[in-house]
Amino acid sequence: MIAILGFLTIGLFLVLTMTRRVSVLTALVLVPVVTALVGGFASGMGPMILEGLGKVAPTGIMIAFAVLYFSLMIDTGLFDPLIRGILRLAKDDPLRIAVGTAVLTMCVALDGDGASTFLITVSALLPVYKRLNMSPLVLTGVVCLGAGVMNMAPWGGPTARAMAVLKLDSSQVFTPVLPAMAAGIVWVLVASYLIGLRERRRLGAVTLPEPQLEPVRGDGPGTPLAPERRSVALTTFNLVLTVVLLIALVLQAMPLPVLFVLGFAIAAAVNLPTWDKQQALLDKHARSVVLVTTMIFAAGVFTGILTGTKMIDQMAAAFVGIIPDSFGGHLPLLVAITGMPLSLVFTPDAYYFGVLPVLAQTAGGFGIESAEIARAAILGQMTTGFPLSPLTAATFILVGMSGVQLGQHQRFIFGWAFATTVVMTVVALLTGAISF
Repeated sequence: MIAILGFLTIGLFLVLTMTRRVSVLTALVLVPVVTALVGGFASGMGPMILEGLGKVAPTGIMIAFAVLYFSLMIDTGLFDPLIRGILRLAKDDPLRIAVGTAVLTMCVALDGDGASTFLITVSALLPVYKRLNMSPLVLTGVVCLGAGVMNMAPWGGPTARAMAVLKLDSSQVFTPVLPAMAAGIVWVLVASYLIGLRERRRLGAVTLPEPQLEPVRGDGPGTPLAPERRSVALTTFNLVLTVVLLIALVLQAMPLPVLFVLGFAIAAAVNLPTWDKQQALLDKHARSVVLVTTMIFAAGVFTGILTGTKMIDQMAAAFVGIIPDSFGGHLPLLVAITGMPLSLVFTPDAYYFGVLPVLAQTAGGFGIESAEIARAAILGQMTTGFPLSPLTAATFILVGMSGVQLGQHQRFIFGWAFATTVVMTVVALLTGAISF
């Protein structure tokens, strides 16, 4: 009964948001509340929600200050050389810009953190898309594909969880799927080319307009928040600060929320030394911060209820229970193919700490090693699915900063993302990383 209630919660949420009946924020809060009430969990719902909010609070804090930090860096022109470089290579061609987006995303995603990848790439490239009148869905879609494939790195969430829960090392889980990951990277470039080609045909010939900058005091051009003539020393400081911040993120020198809080405070003090300028920055970007952070906390309500009511646990058990014995020998292939769609149903923790151990134990009864199940899991579950899933906070960073609806994003890129899983699975079968 609880499993059915869980599947009903997920299904109702997806239907309501993908058909745009209600906003994602409203659905994240009200759908699980209603189903929890129907299931008789009214008395414990308060603590469940508080626990869910507590778990996402650090992410919400990190995102709020990260959005402010990168917004400030854009206002001060830090990403202008990068944007000009992409445009110079792209020559105002939407096709080349789409491919450049994929390349940039996969480079930035080497840090293994989806949130910072989306923050950096969207901050840097959204102005380019707006100036060429390209669809922001192309941006979110291509970024989704690039970040998804690179999420297979051993320090990324899926592989790290799989190794931890099954007590394996990277040589057992990651090394055998390297050829599949390489094929996934090639496919992302091909997909971005095809998506860009379609966008080029939609737009026709485009001409990049000169950016219109708002005047400030003095004779030269500028923006309200940036100096009229950007100091080389100030630009160098911003670049060094950003590089140090990214290195600290990769090395996990401090918790991510603390790093972004400190980074923004330092950047604001140096770039905007007066109260008026700092207040203007907050006023200018308040909408972006509120849109993204409210989604994060609403997602905390959603996952808090599903976890607290044991809906996720029961869904995992029900899923494993429906696998016929005759399919046991094909379990690695089934895990790989179903992983990406299941990322829309399970959180990363729920899948890797709840579903994967049961799948591995089941596979053992058929003589299949747990390492093979782990490799199959990372080929799809949260690898190409995490930038689409409503259960991961990073998804809301991507769609929130780009200004697109989650349902639109899912419909636009789902087929391309699932094709990525198929391509990598085929290569994994051919190379022996997983068996059929």
